Amino acid sequence: MTNRVRTTPHSQSHEVGWYDEMRSVRTEQAIAHQASRSQMLMQTLAPARLRESLSLNRPPSIRNATIAGMQATIAVVVSAIALHYSPWSHMAGFAALGGMAALFGRFASPAKRRSMVFTAGCMLTAPVAILSFMALLGIEPVGMLLLLSVIAGLLAAVAHRTQIGAPGAVIFVFAASAAITPIDSGAAWAERVLATAAGAAAAMIVCLLTDHLRDLDVRLPAPPSIPPANTASKLSPLTPGYAPQFAVRVAACAAISSLIAYAMDWSHPAWASIGAIAILQGVHLPGTIHRAWQRTLGTIIGAFIAWVILSAHPSFWQILLVVAIFQFITEIIIGYNYALGQIAITPMALLMTALSGHAGATEMAVSRIYDTALGALVGIVFALVLSSLDERVHLARHHARKV
Repeated sequence: MTNRVRTTPHSQSHEVGWYDEMRSVRTEQAIAHQASRSQMLMQTLAPARLRESLSLNRPPSIRNATIAGMQATIAVVVSAIALHYSPWSHMAGFAALGGMAALFGRFASPAKRRSMVFTAGCMLTAPVAILSFMALLGIEPVGMLLLLSVIAGLLAAVAHRTQIGAPGAVIFVFAASAAITPIDSGAAWAERVLATAAGAAAAMIVCLLTDHLRDLDVRLPAPPSIPPANTASKLSPLTPGYAPQFAVRVAACAAISSLIAYAMDWSHPAWASIGAIAILQGVHLPGTIHRAWQRTLGTIIGAFIAWVILSAHPSFWQILLVVAIFQFITEIIIGYNYALGQIAITPMALLMTALSGHAGATEMAVSRIYDTALGALVGIVFALVLSSLDERVHLARHHARKV
């Protein structure tokens, strides 16, 4: 007579739970294998990353994006025109840079918005003052690039710590890069600083007068979460405490990319550091990879547009008109896809550089492509080499879901 073991509902549920737990353990083991650095490289180069980079997303508020674009456009145009009709017309480009403070805090309350725009104005003006002073001292180009890298790290840390938001530290570093060109007098130093500050003041005034047009009841999407894979992992890139680590990473990445560009005798090596910093602003590995694809592809198209415009040798008014159009368009389309934004940002940045009186305008477009590609490559390498286990597991899970 065969003895049968009676199975109770409790024991059945216990067995099911045990099997589910074992299945979960095997899944985590598989993900841990997929999170190895060799697998990470394959996941980075997978065609799925490019497809994701080209996807479109609806921005949180088209209205606020439009208002921010309008505010920045007015601030940039008014600042540039005011300087153009002054004895310091050659400083119109720096005034336009200061006006970009209006881009920050588009979803904040009115009081918080004023604080964020003021902070952004200071973060645009301060690096111009510091690097212009160093340029006045006659520091060699390599030294200036290293100083730019250190300041880029500090700017990234402050932007991260204060949670100033989009468009992030890359705007501040772009303003700083404009100040590394040599000057020969204290008057020239004062002109750069005051012009940038005047642009930031214009941004403050424009935002004060038009902020009532914004929609303050916007529900922002939750930031992406990275579940911890172990308790000894690094600080999350989403927390303010990550700022010092982020500063070191940005400074080292900016230094390496700009020095490589300088060693290759490229005409604008500082732009390589800007490209690298933009890549590192991704909060996780998939986002970093997407930014690399988007920034590179968008820059190639945008640089071609800039080359066509600059080849026609436009006047000041023509350049300013095109800058205004691209500034406004950028804020509307960049929320849908970062690559679309880069198509407009690239010619706008090059035309603003032309406003500062830089020669060889058409050559700048080609240089922009090289520098951006180099910066993207260095940024990706840094993100992969310095990635934590949590970040690699997040990439492996993301890749598994998409594939």
